[in-house]
Amino acid sequence: MKICTVRNFKFMKLMGLVLVLFTVVLAGCSRNSGMVDDGQKPDDSRFTPVVLAQDLDEPNTFAVMNNGNVVISERKGDIKLYDAALDTTTLVAHINVNTKYTSAEGVVREAEEGLLGLILDPDFDTNHWIYIYYAHPTEKKHILTRWEMVDGKLVDNSEKVLLEVTTQREVCCHTGGGMTWDKDGNLFLTVGNNTGNALSAHTDERPGRASWDDQAHAANTNDLRGKILRIHPEDDGTYTIPKGNLFPEGTEKTRPEIYTMGHRNAWRVSVDSKTGYVYWGEVGPDASVDSEIGPRGYDELNQARGPGNFGWPFFVGPNAAFPYFDYEKDVPLEKKDPNNYTNTSVNNTGLELLPPVAKPFIYYPYGPSEEFPLVGSGSRSATGGPIYHRADFKDDAKRPFPSYYEGKWLATDLSRGWIMAITMKENGDYESMERFLPSYHPVEPIDMKFGPEGDLYVLEYGSTWFAKSHNSQLVKIEYNAGNRTPIAEASVEKNGGPVPFTTKLSAEGSRDLDGDELKYEWKVTDEAGASVQTFTEANPSVTFDKEGVFTATLTVTDPSGESSSKSVKIISGNTAPEITFDVLGNKTFFFPGKPFNYQVNLSDAEDGSLADGKITPDHVSVSIQYVSEGFDWAEVIQNQRSVNMSAGLNVAQALMAKNNCTSCHNLDQVSIGPALVKISEKYKNTPSEWERLNNKIRNGGTGVWGEAVMPANPGVSANDASTILNYIMHVTDETSKSLPVKGTFNAVVPDGDNGRGSYILQAGYTDKGAGTAPAQAVESIVRLRNPLVPAGDADDIQGGEMSDNGRGGKVIKPLNGTSVGFKGLDLTNIKSLQIAGSATQRENNAGATIEAHLGSPTGALIGQTTIALFIAPPRGQMPTMEQALQDAGGNKAAAEKAIAAAMAAARAANTAPPVVINLDQALTGPQDIYFVFKNAEAGATQPLMTLNGVEFKQE
Repeated sequence: MKICTVRNFKFMKLMGLVLVLFTVVLAGCSRNSGMVDDGQKPDDSRFTPVVLAQDLDEPNTFAVMNNGNVVISERKGDIKLYDAALDTTTLVAHINVNTKYTSAEGVVREAEEGLLGLILDPDFDTNHWIYIYYAHPTEKKHILTRWEMVDGKLVDNSEKVLLEVTTQREVCCHTGGGMTWDKDGNLFLTVGNNTGNALSAHTDERPGRASWDDQAHAANTNDLRGKILRIHPEDDGTYTIPKGNLFPEGTEKTRPEIYTMGHRNAWRVSVDSKTGYVYWGEVGPDASVDSEIGPRGYDELNQARGPGNFGWPFFVGPNAAFPYFDYEKDVPLEKKDPNNYTNTSVNNTGLELLPPVAKPFIYYPYGPSEEFPLVGSGSRSATGGPIYHRADFKDDAKRPFPSYYEGKWLATDLSRGWIMAITMKENGDYESMERFLPSYHPVEPIDMKFGPEGDLYVLEYGSTWFAKSHNSQLVKIEYNAGNRTPIAEASVEKNGGPVPFTTKLSAEGSRDLDGDELKYEWKVTDEAGASVQTFTEANPSVTFDKEGVFTATLTVTDPSGESSSKSVKIISGNTAPEITFDVLGNKTFFFPGKPFNYQVNLSDAEDGSLADGKITPDHVSVSIQYVSEGFDWAEVIQNQRSVNMSAGLNVAQALMAKNNCTSCHNLDQVSIGPALVKISEKYKNTPSEWERLNNKIRNGGTGVWGEAVMPANPGVSANDASTILNYIMHVTDETSKSLPVKGTFNAVVPDGDNGRGSYILQAGYTDKGAGTAPAQAVESIVRLRNPLVPAGDADDIQGGEMSDNGRGGKVIKPLNGTSVGFKGLDLTNIKSLQIAGSATQRENNAGATIEAHLGSPTGALIGQTTIALFIAPPRGQMPTMEQALQDAGGNKAAAEKAIAAAMAAARAANTAPPVVINLDQALTGPQDIYFVFKNAEAGATQPLMTLNGVEFKQE
């Protein structure tokens, strides 16, 4: 337990002085005063997500009051208030808003319109003003209004209209609605482009198509759409224009409210209180690949150091240019110069010559990003977030973030669900990013900002679009620099058996991260919640003398009174089945192209076993599935379904979660995309369509289920797409196809896959119950991994340096004496270890002797080798196509073959020879293996080589 103490007091004659000093010290003591802030990254355990408001209906923005209450806007027009003291959420008001649009064909559809955003006045505590931005219920316009809000209600007839944005309602989308203040009391408002979507540039100038021409909106200096506005609200409900916007007041064919222009959908906006720089998330277009009609789409996390133009619809991402698209002739024409270009559309009412395009900040496509690999791939929807400065909070704020986050931008993406902590250089340029609290997985984070006590608030829209979601909520992430809440872990030796039934409860794994001694309490309750037994020891035995379902809840408490609980379910009267999925041979690795034998063993005290024939194989679900590199094995372990005939389904579900499929698809309810059951109903009996659907998962598409665009997921392998599709096609099946309980499986790597994935082996069984006791379900899961183990998977590294390889992975650069350990790897039938890596002159490597040891860096030596410094030969001049054609007598095929051969020879000459450690002895079973790198002649800081990984080979 961490407490505030006063030490080394010298003797003081005046006890009153002692009392004064002691009181001052105690006044500084709080839950967050126990840890010295040394500027280092804090442990994730110091951040706790706390769920506040739930049962929300399409929430989209919020504002935190100084008293901790939170005002929340919902798209359909409700404004709600979360009362922090009462922990309740109530309705403040309903505003009539428009949520629909009517297409040119007369079809009424759901739009992104509605109640778009709200923000409190900086002096809300005294003037009670709240600003609300919404779509007018009957007129084609969005309006920014000011209301009075008193005692949790909007005051009748207090609405004052500050600003109107003329819109169209014949096509969807993009509305903006983000708001923030700067230190001078200026209000920033994001306004979407309000234009129809297309994969090419939105430049349709045909008659009647103005709603598809972003030259009329985002690129129009005389239109407020596709902009970030900056105004100064006045006390009388009007606004003035602050100096320093993009166009000075009075400039012909411009709107002086515009701060930045050229936005497709600038979303949540923040201002850095120190620099004045503006930050926001920008949702980009949907093309998944570069083509003749334009570059692939990018989302952006952007920065504006002053007023500027951000290029849409002519530029996107890294200022990649769209060719002007002539819709009359259906051809792409010239590209524009970002430093000097014009808007000559017949729909443009503003200036023809546009300001030059500003430099982009962070941008990423559907596929992996080479520039920003940490953002991942798949569906995207850049949202934004706040910049943290300690000075933005009062001195006595309860939970301000530590100084490690000073000046960092905390930004989120609604579809991908991560929060990035982005570091800028002293001049404001991008420096780096890292995941913030990766264990927290928000569902569609649509707004994020700090509250007055230093907490980070995240509003989760939920998984169903245009409808109420069961998982929409407001979450507060609290930082705790002092005493941390202990962590309870509960387990049971046997979770079922015939009565009288005795089992042992276990608190193993429970811990206090501050090292405090814990108190333990177990409370056993029956199905009605009545207490049956209570224990005050960590690992008590408990006896049940009647059948039923019981819950054993462990509560651990530290000396300061902080506690947490965990429960386990026990079924008295029915013994749980015992199941194992056994692999004969090596139990860690699969070897591509080679078969392995397996057997599922299952026994149940009441039902019998597979061995005695009383349990038949058709009641056991068995699956073996290949998953591509990058699959999160932990997701399957943590989300075992444990239901008979479902083994293998959670692999598909984990793949869908990883690739954000649930952002657009629910099981049985329409969201942005169709429900999975509807897809299954439409295509299940037409296997000829499955290859097309497989490709659609990866490449995206549109037009089948409406106007919504299905985003591309180029990071999904063909095999993983097939696994997802197979799950969708059989999502309504009561049973799934199962493998035999015993057999041989050929570990073939799917076509097009790099082979670095894993095989997931699963077996599940649900017993028949016993007497009045319900059934028990069990599942066994085994992973066989590729025998090439990346350096980044090392469990123990002593010395050297681990760094990024530039492709999302890690490499190790060992020094003399560095050891690298991999734990628990099965060495059965392993004959040699091939070192993936090199020692090169370019990297100033020294080369090394590499030793392999068992158990520890000083354990038994089982083999060694030497990696010498590799000096690549000078690269010769590659033949040109013209020269190759001349040498081949004009034969193009022969010329291309000659060039390919020359390139292959050059690659071979620049590839270091393989480095192999042959094992001195036959080894079996799981082992800890350590590699020790030595070269006494190397400099103290000279890396010996670059280690990419180790391949465990059977020959």
